[in-house]
Amino acid sequence: MSRAFTKDEGPDEPPVIPPRAPLPEGVANYVTPRGLAQLHAEQEALAAEKTEADADHEDERERSRRLIVVSARQTLLAERLARVQLVEPRASDTVRFGATVTYRTDDGETTVTIVGVDEADAAAGLVAFTAPVARALTGSKAGDTVTITAAGGSDRAEILTVVYADAV
Repeated sequence: MSRAFTKDEGPDEPPVIPPRAPLPEGVANYVTPRGLAQLHAEQEALAAEKTEADADHEDERERSRRLIVVSARQTLLAERLARVQLVEPRASDTVRFGATVTYRTDDGETTVTIVGVDEADAAAGLVAFTAPVARALTGSKAGDTVTITAAGGSDRAEILTVVYADAV
């Protein structure tokens, strides 16, 4: 068979390690109890993935690549866990970390929950405490009007409700 149709034995490209959500330098990794549970679940899943990859003896190249990727992801997660600061939600009328806030702009009503960077999911209404909307809402109370500035411009928002569903 021609060499053109066989797998190249040259060096592979280095594996791509997916980055974690950015966290400002020197800022603690604030997490809700739910976010901490998610990080620990991710840690367990990566350990299982590493065990599975280590047991794969069919393709040594693929096994090595998978082990490199999993190990790098474990290192990034360990660094993130080292900066964890658990924030237990406390009932308050002021918007803080862990609050679920409903606000109204000219575009209608929006509800968001302010969470850690690792559990943020804009589509689910979970915004990182570092996001512009979270920073604009923090410190406000129901009835207040704030300005939310983002890449698309600025919006005036009236705070309708502030709820701490998991408050202790």
